[in-house]
Amino acid sequence: MAPDAQAREGNFIRTVASSPPPSGARQLCRQYSWACSSKASNSMSSQQEMQIIKKVNRQVNATTRSVTDQAQYRTRERWALPTSRGGDCEDFALLKKRDLIRAGVDPSKLLIATVLDTQRNSHAVLVYRSASGDLVLDNLTNRIKPWSATRYLFLRMQDPRRPSKWVGVFGRS
Repeated sequence: MAPDAQAREGNFIRTVASSPPPSGARQLCRQYSWACSSKASNSMSSQQEMQIIKKVNRQVNATTRSVTDQAQYRTRERWALPTSRGGDCEDFALLKKRDLIRAGVDPSKLLIATVLDTQRNSHAVLVYRSASGDLVLDNLTNRIKPWSATRYLFLRMQDPRRPSKWVGVFGRS
């Protein structure tokens, strides 16, 4: 394999096997069909798409309060769009995904992933699969980073070919 191909492959999170969805995501496709859409669309340039990605990431981070599922729903884990009270990390990721799809970003490029953060706590992020690699939209920062620069341990994500399914991933950044 050519060195360029190896470097390019490292820009994408490598999937290793099918995986059950996170407990809170079992009803995700039934509840929000758009969250599992795989219809491809190429209606804008990469540059236009990136401008929208940055804007939506900042906007959702700025306007959504962080609140745990326990405080809001009296349950340990529930994946839903944020309420007027706010939401937790996967709720931020869902809202970003919905808003980006509404803005015309190809849904097949938007994948929710679960990770262990730098403190090794469970966390969820939205992965934007750009032409040059996987970028992470995170409610903990407005900076959009390559997945390999997050210092997170990636556990699983929506299957890039079938977002209604989940895959285990091999990704330590």
